[in-house]
Amino acid sequence: MIPFSPPRIDDRVVAAVTEALRSGWITTGPRTKEFERRLAAYCGVPRVIALNSWTNACELVLRWFGVGPGDEVIVPSYTYCASANIVLHVGAKPVLVDVGDDFNMDMVACRRAITPRTKCIMPVDIGGLPAAQDEAMRIAMEAAPSFMANTEVQRLLGRPLVLSDAAHSFGASLLGRKVGAIADITGFSFHAVKNLTTAEGGALAFNLPAAFDADALYALFNTMSLHGQSKDALAKTKPGAWRYDVEFPGWKCNMTDLQAAIGLVELARYDADTLARRKAICARYHAAFGGDNRFQVPTLRDERREGSHHLYMLRLNGADEAQRDAVIEAIARREVSVNVHFQPLPLLTAYKRLGCRIEDHPNAYRHYAREISLPVYYDLTDVQVDTVVEAVRAAVAGVMGA
Repeated sequence: MIPFSPPRIDDRVVAAVTEALRSGWITTGPRTKEFERRLAAYCGVPRVIALNSWTNACELVLRWFGVGPGDEVIVPSYTYCASANIVLHVGAKPVLVDVGDDFNMDMVACRRAITPRTKCIMPVDIGGLPAAQDEAMRIAMEAAPSFMANTEVQRLLGRPLVLSDAAHSFGASLLGRKVGAIADITGFSFHAVKNLTTAEGGALAFNLPAAFDADALYALFNTMSLHGQSKDALAKTKPGAWRYDVEFPGWKCNMTDLQAAIGLVELARYDADTLARRKAICARYHAAFGGDNRFQVPTLRDERREGSHHLYMLRLNGADEAQRDAVIEAIARREVSVNVHFQPLPLLTAYKRLGCRIEDHPNAYRHYAREISLPVYYDLTDVQVDTVVEAVRAAVAGVMGA
């Protein structure tokens, strides 16, 4: 059986975690701080904080910015539910907009959705291909005259915040800059299936205007992630530094050194090894499907963007949803695992109950109904890639008669 996306767990990872265990530091400690420094250097930003998930990290951002009841956050309808769930967690309204041909937020639709209540724009980099984060920044700046600031932080920024959902796109670039150095704040995911994993985990890259002190912001988010406690475990190890304060009732979402140990190994070999292999796999898929009019291959790069090759999102030309599902079942019978990314939010019960209608998001549905994500992971061999290709072709021929 060819799995869909197993993590890369080799001797280097096992040795790094073992070393962390034997060091006695298994919560937030020196490895987490080093991981944060290296992430910031990689992304080209002043500060990065590592946390326990994309979800909790980005919810902290909304809470810090003062997003709450009566506020709106613009989110693409084609994304995983976490992007919109966190908006609901803080009591605000997710305003769903349709997507373009690259699966990412339609910025024309985004501009139309702006109101004085818009507090945040959340572009999502589906499959690892960066959304037009630069355009989202322009839209946010254009919205400044009508922006209704309710908190001191909102008044300081003076416009909607651009929070990039880069859960898929660590290592990608837009206009020659790494993702993380374009939006105001960028959220990364290091979940087990991601290109760079820490088993579970996430991070925030801070890239706010000069009016915001990056070091002070890092310190605040560190406190927010530890119940509002003024010192983390590492800071309390200094002689006489046991005493701490709780500055406000915060949350609990710090990263541990066990997670960071994995992340440090993965980051060190990311560009030269992990990304290189993922690019080669996607290139092999491109060569197999690109000239076949039964398929629409995904955009992996263009003149503005270089994706992270996180997903290979193949679309079946002329297929409806039922045919796509039948193709997936036929592929599975050949012992190949594939997936679908994603069910648009208006198809999910929780969002239907909020009044979301898939009919208002025709592009999202059109892409979803014929999309199949193929396996892409470091240990996938060329022979296995060819097996996947053969399984897909045979399944499409069997189901669609082409």
